Amino acid sequence: MLKEKYVKEIVPALKESLKVSNVMEVPKLEKVVLNMWIWTFIRTGWKDFSSLQEHLSLIAGQACTVRYAKKSVSNFKLRAGMPVGLSVTLRGDKMYDFLDKLIHAVLPRVRDFRGINKNGFDSQGNYNFWIKEHSIFLEVPQSDVVKNHGIQITVKTTAKNKEAWKELLTQMWFPFSK
Repeated sequence: MLKEKYVKEIVPALKESLKVSNVMEVPKLEKVVLNMWIWTFIRTGWKDFSSLQEHLSLIAGQACTVRYAKKSVSNFKLRAGMPVGLSVTLRGDKMYDFLDKLIHAVLPRVRDFRGINKNGFDSQGNYNFWIKEHSIFLEVPQSDVVKNHGIQITVKTTAKNKEAWKELLTQMWFPFSK
């Protein structure tokens, strides 16, 4: 649904508002990356993080990968090779389906939701924001949640400047705070 809206409505609107002549110059989404940090989960004594892997896989609709520490840091009691995070990269139809679900079903379920921060843009065309509880996703069975974990969501675009990124994501109904 969001992909069809992008092709039929958003591209012509962006072409007009950004004053570009070629459709190929219109910014588009490249990928969405979901990251869940499990290092504190493991540090507190839990060795089995398979439930978190299963939850992130259910949320994303595809299998997640485990990220391991590259270096040891003694101050954090971290050793090289320890699992520190879970990651999923979504592209194509799965990306648009996830964003549609996120915008229309998940974010409205957040308690006291006032919009996502407008200042999450960086200089490479990424927009980053954080969700504090992974249990707000409809796919996660509430009976299996031992401890809520946050999910960092990164949306990578092909836009060249901040105004184009904001316009693209606003046209896609991202609920920015006022």
